[in-house]
Amino acid sequence: MNDMSGARALKAQETSSKDWLRVLAKYRQPNGWRSVFELSVTLVGFFGCWALAWASISFSYFLTGLLGVLGGCFLVRLFTLQHDCGHGSLFSSRTVNDWVGRTLGVLTLTPYALWRRTHSIHHSGSGNLDKRGIGDIYTMTVAEYQADTRWGRFVYRLYRSPVTLFIVAPIYIFGIQQRLPVGLMKDGIKYWISTMGTTLMMLITYTILIIMIGFWQFFAIFAITSFTAAAAGMWLFYVQHQFEETQWDQPEDWDMHDAALYGSSHYVLPKPMQWMSGNIGIHHVHHLYSRIPFYRLPEVIRDHPVLGNIKRLTFWESLKCANLHLWDEGQRRLVRFREVRAKA
Repeated sequence: MNDMSGARALKAQETSSKDWLRVLAKYRQPNGWRSVFELSVTLVGFFGCWALAWASISFSYFLTGLLGVLGGCFLVRLFTLQHDCGHGSLFSSRTVNDWVGRTLGVLTLTPYALWRRTHSIHHSGSGNLDKRGIGDIYTMTVAEYQADTRWGRFVYRLYRSPVTLFIVAPIYIFGIQQRLPVGLMKDGIKYWISTMGTTLMMLITYTILIIMIGFWQFFAIFAITSFTAAAAGMWLFYVQHQFEETQWDQPEDWDMHDAALYGSSHYVLPKPMQWMSGNIGIHHVHHLYSRIPFYRLPEVIRDHPVLGNIKRLTFWESLKCANLHLWDEGQRRLVRFREVRAKA
């Protein structure tokens, strides 16, 4: 970080997170026409990639694969729009948000009501060491890891491996876990309706597509598109909180607003990737004020450059985050397994 960026970051820290809430409140109002436009463009791109992938499968598997990956990128953006619906920020009407969110859930393989609840839990407890386990990537402290059994440490190392997090986990979460209201099975019938209803509509949609284009053609395009979106989404969610200078605290020291602003990254992506991910990389602002529509997040950074230097993380810097595993409460940073082994 250069001197100018450092000065800006220091200035931002001089303004408390609660003061930033008052500043950010003016960005919360969505523009209905802009929201419809963003939704329409993304849907056209997604369905267009599917149609072109199906058309190309008879003469070029390579082109089909590329179009499937591109379709997966548009699916990530659709998930971002569904995410905004869950926060009530895509449209002014809660009813419109909910029905758009439910409909998009059929495409993103994500039951809307279930996800909205677990994501709300994530927002309300992010950075609190006593509220880990729902809607987040589980992170042990160094002390917990060292006190665990040999088998427990082995299981945690396996869980935190890149193969598990970015290959196995996306398939399990979107293909299996979200077919049941895992974590909320005893919290009311609406979560069962959400998961069962979404799965039923998925099966109906898939059956129609299989009849139209054939089973193997459908399976090939669906597999490429869905896995691309799931893996990319998992990576985005990972780097939004799993970076070296994130913030975790014991309940007595935890502040929800500080954890939101300083425990979430500002993931600076190349412009095409930022557009495809729906600006979700501006995650510290989103976590602090989740009612801001995704298309207004860059506006916040333009108007308040000091926010752009808080927890800034570039794409190349983010690749190192895959090797962070444990929260060191003494050093107040995420560390690698090998650092803990070396000290031991």
